[in-house]
Amino acid sequence: MKQLPEFRSAAFLREHVLQTMAFYDGPDGRRAVDPSGGLYHFLLDDGRVHDRHTRHLVSSTRYVFTYANAARHFPDHPQAARWRDTARHALAFVQDVHRDAASGGYTWLLHWENGRKQVMDTTQHCYGLAFVLLAQAHALRAGLEEARAGLHETIALMERRFWEPAAGLYADEAAPDWQLRPYRGQNANMHACEAMLAAYEATGDAACLARAATLAESVTQRLAGLAHGLVWEHYHPDWTPDWNYNRQDRSNIFRPWGFQTGHLTEWAKLLLTLERLTPDLPPDTDEETWMLRRARELFAAAVQHGWDRPHGGLVYGFAPERDPATDTHYKVCDGDKYHWVQAESLAAAAALAERTHEGAYWDWYDRLWAYAWEHFVDHTHGAWYRILTPDNRKLTDQKSPAGKVDYHNMGACYEVLGALERLYGSVETA
Repeated sequence: MKQLPEFRSAAFLREHVLQTMAFYDGPDGRRAVDPSGGLYHFLLDDGRVHDRHTRHLVSSTRYVFTYANAARHFPDHPQAARWRDTARHALAFVQDVHRDAASGGYTWLLHWENGRKQVMDTTQHCYGLAFVLLAQAHALRAGLEEARAGLHETIALMERRFWEPAAGLYADEAAPDWQLRPYRGQNANMHACEAMLAAYEATGDAACLARAATLAESVTQRLAGLAHGLVWEHYHPDWTPDWNYNRQDRSNIFRPWGFQTGHLTEWAKLLLTLERLTPDLPPDTDEETWMLRRARELFAAAVQHGWDRPHGGLVYGFAPERDPATDTHYKVCDGDKYHWVQAESLAAAAALAERTHEGAYWDWYDRLWAYAWEHFVDHTHGAWYRILTPDNRKLTDQKSPAGKVDYHNMGACYEVLGALERLYGSVETA
């Protein structure tokens, strides 16, 4: 049996990030960079670009995240200056090209060719704004001061156009004239929570931390109380669960049906980040904060109902009905394996291990990494494959279509590096 790396090693995590960045850099250091603006969003397994013109807001913003974090975490690396320049290049595309000056919003999908854009989708998405905010926060943390004004403008825009005070949540989407559409979803709110936490770390603005706390409580306590204690994805305009939205559509990558295994663990990670950043927290009567308690419960549900015992890995989703073969598990509704589910789950496991000092969480961390190392990591070209069948066969040669850019798996490495530093003190930089 091939010896596995030491997944809990800071050196391993840093090297893995660098190998992943090398996939996007290519031999010349600029494989993904479009000199005319932004970065290319569609890369095959070997790094070839197969669509040079389609630009999605999610990839555009996530590229800011990946390059800004590489520059910040590896300041002495030979590529650090180039990564910072690329982050600035990516941020400019978000703030100057995706942004629509007339409406103040951001274009969800556009065609970019010869330095000119053609708008392909005029819908305004709160999910998209959450990633604009996340990009601006991480750019600011990397020293790109030009992100600061945009960060405050994005928060104001989210509050003005999408915030619903009675629900303590953001609405999901709007027409070009900002008329809200009826769909409500937790996914935009989860990423808004992530972005507000990042904005707080970038600016120290307590209002961002308070907004993150409201979102976390609204989704993981109040809404979860309507859905077996778990996080349901889809809601009616009054924030009651819509149990049938997209039930027959497995192709929707942003609004899939079912309990999303990776969103349960992603929330667990965010709850622990919120707890760590919140000053002077009074303990609950059982000596656990509600954030830790819910993080434990959501992670436990994810691995109980989502772990594929025959083939390994966490499945994409499970239904709100019990499996007829057992009275202890929900029925799997989508058994495919997605890269981001494994990445967010190993980050959550490390966060729980750091917070609780319980070895069982490190066991899950090692198990998830071993699975990803065998099946998702491309040891030839770098980065992770996007999606596998239930029995771990690769489904596509599109390694990084719109929306991926390996933000989840590199982000997970940074999360774990932070946990290791808090546990064991400063770790050396590459």
